[in-house]
Amino acid sequence: ILQALFQCDHVQYTLVPVSGWQELETAFLEHKDQIKLLVKQDDDLEIPAYDDIFRDDEEEEDSGNESDGSEPSGKRRRFEEEIVERTMKRRQRREWEARRYVFRLYTLYFCCSSAMMMFDLAWIMSKDLNDMLWWAIVGLTDQWIQDKITQMKYVTDIGSLQRHVSRHNHRNGDEENSLSIDCMRIAFEYDLCLALYQHWSLYESLCNTCYTSASFKLWSVQGQKRLQEFLADMGLPLKQVKQKFHSMDISLKENLQEMIEESANKFGMKNLRVQTFSIQFGFKNKFLASDVVYAAASLMENMEKDESGTDNFINALDSLSRSNLDKLHQGLELAKKQLRAIQQTIASCICTNLVINQGPFLYCYLMEGTPDVKLFSRPVSLCLLSKYLLKSFVCSTKNKRCKLLPMVMAAPMDTEQGTVIMVGIPPHLESSDKKNFFGRAFEKAAENTSSRTLHNHFDMSSK
Repeated sequence: ILQALFQCDHVQYTLVPVSGWQELETAFLEHKDQIKLLVKQDDDLEIPAYDDIFRDDEEEEDSGNESDGSEPSGKRRRFEEEIVERTMKRRQRREWEARRYVFRLYTLYFCCSSAMMMFDLAWIMSKDLNDMLWWAIVGLTDQWIQDKITQMKYVTDIGSLQRHVSRHNHRNGDEENSLSIDCMRIAFEYDLCLALYQHWSLYESLCNTCYTSASFKLWSVQGQKRLQEFLADMGLPLKQVKQKFHSMDISLKENLQEMIEESANKFGMKNLRVQTFSIQFGFKNKFLASDVVYAAASLMENMEKDESGTDNFINALDSLSRSNLDKLHQGLELAKKQLRAIQQTIASCICTNLVINQGPFLYCYLMEGTPDVKLFSRPVSLCLLSKYLLKSFVCSTKNKRCKLLPMVMAAPMDTEQGTVIMVGIPPHLESSDKKNFFGRAFEKAAENTSSRTLHNHFDMSSK
């Protein structure tokens, strides 16, 4: 979104991807002569007083509209005083609006994704485009998938974005655009919470979605039987659910969501549909916001090719553009492999009792030689595995206290240097405010044990 705003104003810029605080410091020192702050250092960015933000508009109305006809025409001084007074009031009004805008930015900074904050900025500047709106949707969906915001916060922000979607669709609803093969249309959806199911088989999606896998306990024989019973309850033949979703019979796909939701309720899964958005390019390519999130995250931490972090970042950035759909499809294939690896690792950890109750927290360490362990040497992938493992372990254990415990997970990072990457995950509670205090806990533990640590990730709960 920021790049698009720069392009709108013909602002030249250099993009330097960084993965942590060290690279940020290095990049800053290398390019410090080129760096210009978007906000001047001497600008007053203190949060305005309450009365300055929430004063009544009636108090701001210009009182200079009173009739001057009754005044003697010779009183020029009175007229000049009124001109000065009206000018001062207009200036105060502009200053008040500026302070209120700063307050809005502060509010957005502490409660919203950066994508939504930048879209709000573009909207205020009347430079918001359909692509920017879609990127804001993807940013919010990423927060929800990574469990960084509450369900209530997600639903609230979805409602806000839905109003923007309606406004853009109305603005872009001309005949030429709606019939164009290259058109882009965003739509609100109440869709299934199944990972990548429209680009996978329904069976694979059920097996590799955290919510359904944990609910069925698919790492056990009994769990596999429950999945078969679930499919039988819906009346879906195995041949249909195991082939690509787009190849399924149209008659089955027409009422598929209702069929799945009805059977899911019988099996105790009451949250299998979620409010989201989809995007369609032309007549063929349709993606849910969650599809793009999984694809971009997989490209960002791609371990299959010997590419640098900068190359991976550029590839992930390209996948967000409508002109690089091939890159997006590549990301979807990587995401499928990642989700399979996560579920296989979860099954291995639970079946071999690798999750240990340490008292105040749960702990799991992936040993060297574990299948796909290299994949989890990156922070986002390890965090996703940790969150899914915690949910699955809570479903598998009879110890009710484990539902209140956080989890610490570690995996080999660089075997040659003997380094390990660690993440901390708060307890799996629906009412949780999603705050994560493991960053400070890791620092304190390192001080107390004189351990050699590097607190380099922007997310301080990863070390």
